[in-house]
Amino acid sequence: MQSVVQDLPSSAGIYQYFDSTGKLLYVGKAKNLKHRVKSYWRFTPEFRPNPTQNPRIIKMLQEAVRLEYIVVQTENDALILENSLIKQLKPKYNILLRDDKTYPYIYIDESLDYPRFEITRKVIKGKDLTYYGPFPTGGRALLDALYEVYPLIQRKSCLREGKACLFYQIKKCLAPCEGKVSPKDYQEIVTQAKTSIVKRKNLLCVLRQKMTDLAVQERYEEAGNIRDNIAAISSLSISSNIDMAKELNLDIFAIQNGDERGVIVKLFMREGKIISSSYSYFRHTHIFDENEAYRQALLEFYTIDVPNISKQILTAHSFEDSKQVALSLGTRFHKKVDVLTPLRGPKAKLIALALQNCTELLRKKESDTIMEQKIADLFDLGSIPYRIETFDNSHLMGAATVGGMVVWDEGNWDKKSYRRYELHVQDEYGQMKEMLSRRIERFEASPAPDLWILDGGQANLNLAKSLLEKAQVNLDVIAIAKEKLDAKAHRAKGAAKDMLYTSSGLFELKPNDKRLHWIQRQRDEAHRYAITYHQNKKRKDDTQISLLCKKGIGKATIKKLIDYFGTFEAIEHASEEELEKITNKKISSILKKDTD
Repeated sequence: MQSVVQDLPSSAGIYQYFDSTGKLLYVGKAKNLKHRVKSYWRFTPEFRPNPTQNPRIIKMLQEAVRLEYIVVQTENDALILENSLIKQLKPKYNILLRDDKTYPYIYIDESLDYPRFEITRKVIKGKDLTYYGPFPTGGRALLDALYEVYPLIQRKSCLREGKACLFYQIKKCLAPCEGKVSPKDYQEIVTQAKTSIVKRKNLLCVLRQKMTDLAVQERYEEAGNIRDNIAAISSLSISSNIDMAKELNLDIFAIQNGDERGVIVKLFMREGKIISSSYSYFRHTHIFDENEAYRQALLEFYTIDVPNISKQILTAHSFEDSKQVALSLGTRFHKKVDVLTPLRGPKAKLIALALQNCTELLRKKESDTIMEQKIADLFDLGSIPYRIETFDNSHLMGAATVGGMVVWDEGNWDKKSYRRYELHVQDEYGQMKEMLSRRIERFEASPAPDLWILDGGQANLNLAKSLLEKAQVNLDVIAIAKEKLDAKAHRAKGAAKDMLYTSSGLFELKPNDKRLHWIQRQRDEAHRYAITYHQNKKRKDDTQISLLCKKGIGKATIKKLIDYFGTFEAIEHASEEELEKITNKKISSILKKDTD
């Protein structure tokens, strides 16, 4: 490695350290690769880590046996490539922030005579669009509240209809479709609604009164919906008495690292008012670097699809790459962007407010008994597994072969992230390989979690480790399987114990161990999810088989077709010539007549 370090070019680029097993330890970026990487080392009297480095950096360097680098054109290119590689490959010693979701914005097209408020997560084409947000939570509730309180055009189709509808009769619309309100008068209503998006006190007062009126009329379901909207809108932002300039728009980021994890708090100020806020935790890492944390947070949040970006971004701590990040965001959005860390005045008070919330969020989280920490300690995992993906497959003698992935995130099931897999391999080992391979292919779009739990034994553990090593992804894996009795893995309750297979060895926990219960709970949810999909698919396939049998096609022929094409959908879309090759002309004609 010494020769590689000494022969580095003076170009911008990224560098990667690997350990003796080929695992990626760290990804970094540099304006000058030679200067940056050499700063990690001392060359006399022997080649060794620079003792002035952070102790954890020194530990990483002691594990490193190989260095690779990629040369790029500019420092900005290095910045973007580094962020992409960290997100995709999850290096052991890099900070791994949670993947930022695209927050919704409320927007209005003011080029129209009678505009409507809409919600979006991406840039909308148009010359006279005004965006409000972002709204990490409660955006839909706020939009619904606008249409509940103000007599706006309730549906996109209303103007096209050309005549007043039910909304006019119940006084939720002024029927601009029949010219019953002028564009000027309608614009006054729009202006009031726009004010309510930022200053929501009056909006909430009207909603509370409507809720009370509906409850008095015993319209409890409608009152309950308004109550839920009030709660969602009220939780949009944290309270603040800080006075700011009327038209000031700011995005505020504060990052704080705790003993076991860190937290990011974001505040969004529009027209001098904090209109929304959000927070997210990130996993404990071997190295916490403030510069890297803020760099990742800003580049991840402000993607090219973000409809709006504040010209001023405040960060709670100054960081080395702030100017480069500002330049990168400015290039991305074709506007001047400043990244600042104010030390005094009202803006500094906003920073203090964000940091205060960081401290409180960490206190709340770390005061809980977190099972994930115990799991990490027991199995010597590389990080605390806050996000876990668990896999299981299901079939009946090779029929309706499917797989399921369930996701545990920060103490809750993330059901939106559950995934089903229709599998095409016959043996269980091959099915697990197909499922894990397809998940790895999605890591760039949907980053890897902190831990995989697999239903299966040592063979599945080795399979997962091999696939991850090939993809150069650092990810802990645990496999859970029944103890084999008489060379068979008995699944009957009480017949055999669950054995845990990890990189640290084989574990046999007592049946009343809560850590075992936690892993079993993950496995059982994956099994439930996979078998439900299997049952549904089997029922659908049995229906298809029954229909084909009625057409005079035997079960042996159906099996032959399934073995070749894989699914009934593939059979349905196959050409008559393909079907004839597998069966005969008579059956091919029956099948094509059946699908036409």
